[in-house]
Amino acid sequence: MATENRIFEDLARVASGALGTLTGMREELETRIREQVERMLDRMNLVRREEFDAVQAMAAKARMAQEALEARVAVLEAQLATSGDKPRVPTRAPRLRTPPRRRPQTPL
Repeated sequence: MATENRIFEDLARVASGALGTLTGMREELETRIREQVERMLDRMNLVRREEFDAVQAMAAKARMAQEALEARVAVLEAQLATSGDKPRVPTRAPRLRTPPRRRPQTPL
């Protein structure tokens, strides 16, 4: 009977050691897979979530500002239409005056 208990103890010890080894191997395998995936993602030049969220917030702010400006232009156009004045729209771009060129003076 004592020999059977000893066999079971030995089997339990071997199984426990194998389980510990498998757990260690699993952790190492997960670490290596995680490293490979991170390397692959770095090569793909993907955007991080924080950067994406920041750009998305900037775009939303710009969209709100554009909508506010559109509403303001609509109000100004309505005011202009009710006043009866025609808007002055230049037909061509104004010319910029350039100063006349001076010739370098030559010594006498």
